[in-house]
Amino acid sequence: MKTEITNLFELPVYTEKAIFVGNVDDVVVDVDQKKIDSLAVGKLNPVIKEVTKGPGLRIPFRIIKSIGDIIIVRDIPGIFRSPAKEE
Repeated sequence: MKTEITNLFELPVYTEKAIFVGNVDDVVVDVDQKKIDSLAVGKLNPVIKEVTKGPGLRIPFRIIKSIGDIIIVRDIPGIFRSPAKEE
């Protein structure tokens, strides 16, 4: 399947566990190898923003499972903080 890179902009990104990550802001292309390297994701889920301490996140293209109306990526270990345990 072929698609234009511009079709990826603003698509929502979710993990395979249905957790919202953010929206695609940009696509990073490896010109030498003629392939997509990663997706730059912004408008991050507030929980992720706390962990990354930055305005965005780069998601390696190799962890993308599916692209359609949304983008599904493999679970990103350590990106979500675990809920605080109540004592």
